[in-house]
Amino acid sequence: MATKRMTTGFSDQVMSLVKALRSEAPDCVAAGVVDMSTGMLLSYETVDTHPPEVLDLLAGATLDLFQGRTVVMIEDVFKERRGDTGDQHFFQEILVNSENLTHLFIRINDQQDVVAVVVCRKSVNVGMLFAQARRVVQSHSL
Repeated sequence: MATKRMTTGFSDQVMSLVKALRSEAPDCVAAGVVDMSTGMLLSYETVDTHPPEVLDLLAGATLDLFQGRTVVMIEDVFKERRGDTGDQHFFQEILVNSENLTHLFIRINDQQDVVAVVVCRKSVNVGMLFAQARRVVQSHSL
């Protein structure tokens, strides 16, 4: 019974995070949360409809950005050279600009395998996007 409550609580927290990102990030057109350990898009909100296969690919693309084979190799080399034995990942935030949109991916500090994704219009003030998204992510513990 306790496991079920924890799962429901986690699910509610994820949905709350997505809603907050969607409403508080400037020029936001979509927000979501990806669990890289399971490869699942846990929750999302968007102003447009998207083909399900695109949404399914988002989790895989997020995993590739943060923990793709080459990224992990780079992290391992730096950890070895620095004598770092921790399991903390180096890449915490990634900003990607496409033709019309700006995509911000933020790793959740307490849950290194969970990444918040915010998609905004390309005209977004990137500094404000980072500030608001960081504030929202830090205020929502998962």
